Amino acid sequence: MTATPAPVRGSQPTYRERLAPSLWLIVGAGVVAPMTTLVFVGVSPVFSLAIGLAVAIAVVACLIGLAPCVIVDGTTLRAGRARIDVGLLGEPVALSGEEARIARGQDLAVGGWVLIRGGIDGVVVVPVNDPDDPTTAWTISTRTPERLAAVIAHAQRGAVAG
Repeated sequence: MTATPAPVRGSQPTYRERLAPSLWLIVGAGVVAPMTTLVFVGVSPVFSLAIGLAVAIAVVACLIGLAPCVIVDGTTLRAGRARIDVGLLGEPVALSGEEARIARGQDLAVGGWVLIRGGIDGVVVVPVNDPDDPTTAWTISTRTPERLAAVIAHAQRGAVAG
């Protein structure tokens, strides 16, 4: 799945990306079909095939449907269930490749909010400037780190101007 920027309303940017698993993970989840079929083959071959197919479809649907979203709507950044006003954030930093790997590992902010998904290379790290918030930074997986960072920065400019 790719990020799909929605139409811009006024000066407020809108961004939405579902952090769905990679195609390889979805194909790998499909392995539950033959395993489930083997479990029920003693009952009935037709029944076992139907159950195996139903379980595989359910697992893949859950992997996609329950994947968290990253959304910038107006002046609010949402990453999964968490949300914060972009006016409370510092300058977003878009990272990919080796820099993103380090940001997800040894440079991961202590006390920070993380929404990291395997199979998604890019991350955006945004420091939290709110003195009342114990969270130090948000580290968010994204397939389009430059675009997400630009939308957050644009929303921040809109929050200051508004």
